[in-house]
Amino acid sequence: MNTLRSLIFTAWLYLSMPIIAIGLSPVLLLPHRYVQGVCKLWAKLVLFGLRWIAGVKVEVRGLEHAPSGAALIASKHQGMLDIVALLAVLPDACFVMKKELMPLPFFGWFAWKSKMIAVDRAGHAKALKDMTRQARDRLSEGRQIVIFPEGTRNDPGVPGDYKPGVAAIYRDLEGPCWPVATNSGVHWPAHGFRRYPGTVVFEFLEPIPAQLKRGAMMALLESRIETASLALLEPKAQLAHSEPA
Repeated sequence: MNTLRSLIFTAWLYLSMPIIAIGLSPVLLLPHRYVQGVCKLWAKLVLFGLRWIAGVKVEVRGLEHAPSGAALIASKHQGMLDIVALLAVLPDACFVMKKELMPLPFFGWFAWKSKMIAVDRAGHAKALKDMTRQARDRLSEGRQIVIFPEGTRNDPGVPGDYKPGVAAIYRDLEGPCWPVATNSGVHWPAHGFRRYPGTVVFEFLEPIPAQLKRGAMMALLESRIETASLALLEPKAQLAHSEPA
């Protein structure tokens, strides 16, 4: 049964992209806030299908810490759901993403028009400078910049290799950084089509204050995210992948 539900949800997920993108493509001619509205609509449709088809509920905790205006958010990254959920929850999310994703049909069109921050990871110093410039512009528009400091997806319980890009933005913007913990990979793994019923938690943690030294900031960010994410891995959740079909 779980395999069937996962297959139906996968169809829901990948059919929703072209249907929304093509059906509402005229908004690409409008300002970014309208395009962002379409992206949020798609994200909420995905979460709806995830809940009622695959049996995976998304719960957001720590909303007392969540920013409502311009902010830098650093999130644990375990899969695609991290993007979908934060896109649905935040008022005006702007993701730091790989430049290679921009030419993709549908996804790339809306990412470009909604002014996501595209980074050439092979560009090193130049890419870092360009990323901070774009981040400064997006913050001036009151948006929430979301970066995955590990740079790639990791399985639940696996500590990430935190990259310095988040510290560069943090230093340049001279503001706090909001960490986010999650257990999303337990119920929506990074690989494969199977989804595992249960509750995914995204938890906004206490913000890291501005103007810390780079080393101190990175150590505190990693400690908070990893500790809180591990705490979300309840024993029964850790056994989810062994659940029979």
